[in-house]
Amino acid sequence: MNPFRVSLVTQAFKKMDRDNSGVVDIDDLKGVYNAKNHPEVKMGRKSEDEVLSEFLDTFEQHFANLHGAMSKDRRISLDEFKEYYNNLSCSIDNDEYFELMINNTWKLSGQSSYKKAWA
Repeated sequence: MNPFRVSLVTQAFKKMDRDNSGVVDIDDLKGVYNAKNHPEVKMGRKSEDEVLSEFLDTFEQHFANLHGAMSKDRRISLDEFKEYYNNLSCSIDNDEYFELMINNTWKLSGQSSYKKAWA
């Protein structure tokens, strides 16, 4: 990723890292990601904590696929988070669209309204 994209991803990570510990765990996520409306939670098949844990596993699994070892500690580091977005970044040619995607996903601008992804 270029420096602009790394900066955006780092901002998103810092927003999730609510206790500023340098890792994101389930307690951090509870402040920024609401799992109550997840279909599996609504149907009673999974708890909110299970859904949040699976969300964290996504980042860990991707990092492990590229680097061999998986900690499976349900805590994501900035490196794990960056690696996930580095892979995603490869499929997005335009920096403005990448910025829009990150802003809409993590609401970095503080706005709750979404901008159109393309005209």
